Amino acid sequence: MQNAINWFEIPATDFDRAVAFYSNVLAVDLQKAEFMGEPQAFFPMDRESVGGAIVKSDRLTPSMTGTLIYLNLVTLENLEQALERVEPSGGKVCMGKTDIGDPGFIGLIQDTEGNSIGLHSPRPIA
Repeated sequence: MQNAINWFEIPATDFDRAVAFYSNVLAVDLQKAEFMGEPQAFFPMDRESVGGAIVKSDRLTPSMTGTLIYLNLVTLENLEQALERVEPSGGKVCMGKTDIGDPGFIGLIQDTEGNSIGLHSPRPIA
């Protein structure tokens, strides 16, 4: 097993609002499509990375409890910038940038849909 995770879905009640939020906060283009009859917006990925999407579905309910995923922001600067864009984009910063030792830095946010989402950046190599 290369990765414990290979796909994730972030539930949305207002699909366009959620797509705009993640596009703004993460400064990425999300590709919208319909998959298996559900609107989805796909996060950037390649064949070697973990993929995921924002999904509007009757089978998923946004929540602040349950499974917590951490999105990889790659650099500390990206993490800091993303956290700065959360509240202007309609979300809430629940825990600002926090040093977690060797693994790097994290922050916790609540998105526009009511999901708790973690943001992570590895510790820069000295």
